[in-house]
Amino acid sequence: MILAVIVIAFVTQKVVGDKAVTPHLVSSSPVALIGSDEDAVAVADDGSVLTWLPTDELELPRLPLESPPKSGRLRGPALEQVRVLAATPPALQPYVAGSYMGESGVDVELSTGIELHFGNAQGAARKWRAAAAVLADPEVTTLDYVNLYVPGHAAVGGSGHTLPPLP
Repeated sequence: MILAVIVIAFVTQKVVGDKAVTPHLVSSSPVALIGSDEDAVAVADDGSVLTWLPTDELELPRLPLESPPKSGRLRGPALEQVRVLAATPPALQPYVAGSYMGESGVDVELSTGIELHFGNAQGAARKWRAAAAVLADPEVTTLDYVNLYVPGHAAVGGSGHTLPPLP
């Protein structure tokens, strides 16, 4: 076994030569979960699946996927959802239950049942600020959804769900 390691090191040195390998740490912040209970895995803000991260203590929104992709990285609509969830302001994170692809793009569901319609992840931080402004408006006491496609002109509708409690 030790001889095999020495041989591999020798061959690597001959192939690589004097080139030094500089390690670097990439930090991945978990923003969502795939699956449930003991089968749940975390997903980072860049869409990478964090299979090594224990999820027992994580309170994160759920993505509507049964299992993580075999490639270890989300793509397409699931990645779009992760980008929206990654932009969630810290004050609103406890109220985000999950996300899914609605008729016109990414929708985020709050724990009270209110849906936030984002469309796509472009300008997600600005759309979250618009959502926070609507949710903080004392004139708004109940609603079903907030349309955030145009963040400067967020539209609200319905009256079936109460607003989340203030932090």
